[in-house]
Amino acid sequence: MASAFIANAIRAGIAIALCALASLATAAEPWPQQTVRFIVPLGPGSGADLGARLFADRLSARWGQPVVVENRPGGDAVPAITAFINAHDDHTLFFAPAGSFTAHPYMHDKMLYDPRDILPIARVSNTVIVIAVPASSKIGSIQELVAMGKASPGKLNWVGITGVNEFVFAGFGKSAGLNWTKVPYKDPVQAVNDLAEGRVDVYGTAYAIVRAQVLAGKVKMLAVTNGSRAPMLPDLPTVIEAGFPALHFDGLVGFFGSRAMSDGLRGRIADDVRAVADPSIADKLAVTGQVMSPGGAAELAASIDEQRAMVARIAADLGIKAATE
Repeated sequence: MASAFIANAIRAGIAIALCALASLATAAEPWPQQTVRFIVPLGPGSGADLGARLFADRLSARWGQPVVVENRPGGDAVPAITAFINAHDDHTLFFAPAGSFTAHPYMHDKMLYDPRDILPIARVSNTVIVIAVPASSKIGSIQELVAMGKASPGKLNWVGITGVNEFVFAGFGKSAGLNWTKVPYKDPVQAVNDLAEGRVDVYGTAYAIVRAQVLAGKVKMLAVTNGSRAPMLPDLPTVIEAGFPALHFDGLVGFFGSRAMSDGLRGRIADDVRAVADPSIADKLAVTGQVMSPGGAAELAASIDEQRAMVARIAADLGIKAATE
């Protein structure tokens, strides 16, 4: 009996040791072992696309493996998210503005994917969001925008492109008591062109999208929706400074991994992202209308929670219920 007990104990000890060794081997296993994909829900030339390519170049050199950027624009970002989730691959990452998906529960009757399949890895930047009007417009401030909207009910219109921006604008319009018309667009470039020609009156969008028309003198900006002034637009007030906190919204861009990705690997990728996020990348991001704001999974998750809470409040004000999963 005693010898059998001892033999069983030895076998159990050996099994535990082998499991421990296997775990150590797995932990020490190098990553990446193949090409890494960054799936981006916006098209080439967008701020997120340019940011993804900047990090792709730096991380490819650090990882010793190719990193490719795969653009999957359109479809309210659902095709990109679906492709990312269905990859079931820890070498496929989602690089996106959080605003491309945080409003989804209030934009669809039924969720087309499980939000729990998108795990934060690293915060990268804040997109500079501006309130823009045609250069020919008599509106020179948000105060004047509200005054004109109240003086001429139903006359003004605004660009609506699905996402958090649209929710923020709709909520602002209600809180300010404006009777204005939403003009839906799928293509932000077409929306900017129509803004420049005066066919639409107001557009809340990324600075990168309107920058060319601003420089061409066809569009002017009233304010940034971000919590602080943008370094590349120091003379442009924030919406909070202008007295309209209902328009406050910080664009949030980051890396995301699948639910199957381990916490350890997410931490390693976050460390690498922070390691390559040097001042030269910050300068290049600034040209695309982004302010670098590096952080790990916890910081990104906290920022997303804040954004989701904001969207939920606006949805409640607008009488919109969340979709069923």
